[in-house]
Amino acid sequence: MKKFITYILTAAMLFSVAGCGQTVTDETESMRETTEPVTESVTEVQTYPETEPETEPETEPETEPGTVAEPIRSFNDREEYLHIGVYHMQKNAQTEEHIRDLAESGVDYVLCLHQSFRDTLDLFAKYGLGAIVVGALPSNSYTYRSYQAKLEKFVDHPAIWGIYFADEPTAVYFPEMGQEFGWVRELMPEELIYVNLFPYGASTAQSEADRYNSDLGTMSYEEYIEAYCQYFNSEFICFDYYPYSYSKQNFDVGLSKYYENFRIVKRACDKTGRGLWFVGQVNSSRPHTFISTNQIRFQAFTGMTFGVENIEWACYSAGWWYNQIVDEDGNKTEQYDKMKTVNWEIHTIAEEYMKYRNVTTHFVGFDPESKAMTEYLTCAPVESLTTEVFADVRSDNGAPLVIGEMVSRHEDGSHALMICASDDPYDVNNQSYNIVFRADNRSVRAIGGNGDIPVSKLADGSYSVPISSNAGMLIIAE
Repeated sequence: MKKFITYILTAAMLFSVAGCGQTVTDETESMRETTEPVTESVTEVQTYPETEPETEPETEPETEPGTVAEPIRSFNDREEYLHIGVYHMQKNAQTEEHIRDLAESGVDYVLCLHQSFRDTLDLFAKYGLGAIVVGALPSNSYTYRSYQAKLEKFVDHPAIWGIYFADEPTAVYFPEMGQEFGWVRELMPEELIYVNLFPYGASTAQSEADRYNSDLGTMSYEEYIEAYCQYFNSEFICFDYYPYSYSKQNFDVGLSKYYENFRIVKRACDKTGRGLWFVGQVNSSRPHTFISTNQIRFQAFTGMTFGVENIEWACYSAGWWYNQIVDEDGNKTEQYDKMKTVNWEIHTIAEEYMKYRNVTTHFVGFDPESKAMTEYLTCAPVESLTTEVFADVRSDNGAPLVIGEMVSRHEDGSHALMICASDDPYDVNNQSYNIVFRADNRSVRAIGGNGDIPVSKLADGSYSVPISSNAGMLIIAE
C-alpha cells in the first residue's frame, strides 16, 4: 500500500503527509478498503517536538500561500506533452531490463522511488525516464531551518524530476503544510513539489468539532479543494480515484462520484490557473480480478475529456492491492501489455490533444434517471451537444458519451471535442457505433488511439466517425 508519513505538530495535531498512499471507493462512504487485506505496507511515523527548536528561520519564504507556481524541470512542457507516470518501482523491478520495459510501455516517470537509489536513477536517465522521489525531506523536525539543513544535503540527479511532499493530506493542517510547501519551493526552485489529494467520497466532517475525525477535515469536498488552493502554491491539482474498487452492483454510484470529482477539481483548476493531474488504477482491490484494457481506457479517456495533463497509474510493482504490472518475482503480468497498449493510445491522441485546452465537459446521451447521473453528479445530461462550432453531436445508437469541449491553446480559431465512448465502463458488453455531428464550413478530422480515423460526410452534410466502447477520440474542426 502507499507509505503514510504522519506529522505530529503538537500532542493534539496529527495529519498524514509525504507518502505514496492508498485510497479507494467501495460500497461504504469511507474511502478506506476494509474488506480486502493489503499485500504490503510501509509506515513511518514522524514526530514534531512539542516545542520548536530555538533557532528561527533566517529568511521568510519568498512564495505566498495560494499563489500558483511556474512549471519547472521536465514538467515545464505540461501544455505541450501529456506525461504518464506509475506508482512504485520496488528493488525487484529495477534491473536494466525492467527499466527498458518501462520506457517502452509509454511511461515517462515513476513516483515514490527513494532518492538514494542512484544506480536506478542512472538507468532512468539512460532511458529518458524521470522520478518523483521520496527521502529528500526532513523526518523529525519541521522548521524552516530543518528543511534548509536537510535539503542542503540533497544531491540532485538528471532523472529526479520532483520531490514527493504529501499524500492525501487533511485540510485541518493545510495552513502549516502550505507554509512548509512554500519553504521547499523556495529551497528547491528547480524541482517539482508533488502533492496528491483525497478523492471525492473520502469522509467529511459532520460538524466543526468533527474535523479532526474525518479524512478531509472539511464539511465538503469543494471546501477541501478550495482550502488546498488557498494554502498551496502548486502548479497543478492531483487526486486519485479508483472506480473499479466498487463492486459491480454499486459501480454506478462510484461512477457518479468519479464524474463529480473531475468536475469539482477541474473547476478549481480553471479558477486558479492550475493543471489537472489524475491517478487511476491498473491494479485491483480484489485478488482474483484483473482490470481490463477497456477499463484502463475508460479511466484515461474520461480523464482527458476533463482536460487532464498528466495521468498516473497504480501500481507498477508492489505498492498496495493486487495484480500489479510486475509481480513479486519481478515478472511482467498481463497488466503490462494492457497498460502499454493504452499508454501509446494516449500518447497518439495527446500529440494533437495537448494543442487544445478544455473549457467544459458534457454528458451526452446518458439516462437522466440513472444512478451515475443522479447520485452525486451535479450536471444534467443532454440528448445531443451543440457548441459554437459543432452541432447535434451524439452517437447514432444513443450510446452515452462524455465529451470535453476544447479550444486552441494558440488561438488559431480551431476547436476540438475529446470524446470517451462511455456506454460500457465495466467492460461487459463492448459494441461499435458511430459519432455523428455537424461542423458547417469547417475542415474536420478525427484522431483515435491508432492514429487518424476516416471521417465520412453524409448526404445531409453531417459527419460520421466510427468508435467502440471505452475508446477515446479527438475530433478537430479547423
